Amino acid sequence: MRNVPKATLQRYPIYLKALNRLDKNGIDRVMSKELAMMVDIEPTTIRRDFSFLGNLGKQGYGYSVPKLIEIFNKQLGVNFDEKIILVGAGNLGSALLNYNKWDYVVGEIACGFDVDEKKCGEHFGVQIYPMNELEQRIPQGCHIAILTISSHVQETVNRLVECGITGIVDFTHQHISAPKGVVIKAIDVVSSIQELVFSTNAINQKAMK
Repeated sequence: MRNVPKATLQRYPIYLKALNRLDKNGIDRVMSKELAMMVDIEPTTIRRDFSFLGNLGKQGYGYSVPKLIEIFNKQLGVNFDEKIILVGAGNLGSALLNYNKWDYVVGEIACGFDVDEKKCGEHFGVQIYPMNELEQRIPQGCHIAILTISSHVQETVNRLVECGITGIVDFTHQHISAPKGVVIKAIDVVSSIQELVFSTNAINQKAMK
C-alpha cells in the first residue's frame, strides 16, 4: 500500500462500516455513486481514496464488496474480533456499553471493570467485574482499553500496561504517562466543542463581511 494521506486514512473506517453493512445485506457489488450516498462523501474522493489500495474497480462494474472488505482487513490490519475492555462503568461507561454496536469494524467491548461493586454484574449484555479482579478477568490477547474513571488514573494505566494493554482510549481528562509502545488516544469533548464554536464563529464573521 502506498503512502496514504491522513485524511484518507480517517475515511477508511467510514467506508468499511458501510461495506460491512452491504455485505450483511447480501450485496456483493457497489458503485462509487451508491457508496457516496451511504457515507456522504463525493464519488471522486472515494475513487481516489480506494486507488491507494490498488486497482480495485472496473468502470461500469463498480467494486466487489467482499474483495474490498478483504483488502481492508489484510492491508490495514483491521481485526473485527478485537476484544476491548472498559474501565469505569459510571454514566459515560454505561453509555458506551449501550452503544456497543460497532458493526464489526473494530470488535466489541468484551467486559468491564469498576471499583464500585454495586456497578458490577451484567449491563447491556456485558459483564462488569470488580476492579480488584482486573488481572484475573482481562480477556486473553486483549490489547485495547477504554478508560472512563476519575481517580487513581495513573495507577490504573500502570496495571493495564502490565496486563498487556498497548492502546488506551482516554476519557479521563487527566495527564497520564505510559511507556514507549503504548498508544494513548485522549478524547476531550469540551475541547472539540470549543473548536467547533471557534470555527463556526469564524465562518459567521466572514459571511457578515
